[in-house]
Amino acid sequence: MNEDLYEAGIAMRRRVLGDAHVDASLAAATDFSIDLQEYVTKYCWGDIWNRPGLSLEERSLINLAMITALNRGHEFKAHVRGALNNGVSREKIKEVLMQTAFYCGGPAALESFRLAAEVFATVDAE
Repeated sequence: MNEDLYEAGIAMRRRVLGDAHVDASLAAATDFSIDLQEYVTKYCWGDIWNRPGLSLEERSLINLAMITALNRGHEFKAHVRGALNNGVSREKIKEVLMQTAFYCGGPAALESFRLAAEVFATVDAE
């Protein structure tokens, strides 16, 4: 394993998603799924998220749109929290989701609005 890439990935993953999320993901890994956790940490978080050219805010906004299109609720909620951690305002999140309503369809956007509201409520309660 490329340790430097993995360490860069863990650092970025923690910065964006928070320690609790990363710790839970790694703790839930099994012999069957640990290879995927290492792959995602190295190549998504260690490489892609550390590339120059886009800010963390821009990467978060792009992810929210893509994950809405894919209709992946669990990942969407994690990335709403990540977007907030990256300084994305709730207003910008709303505008991205409005954009997805047209391009991804109403049901996908409605689900993402509902999930974002859940994350906002959790963050407000913390």
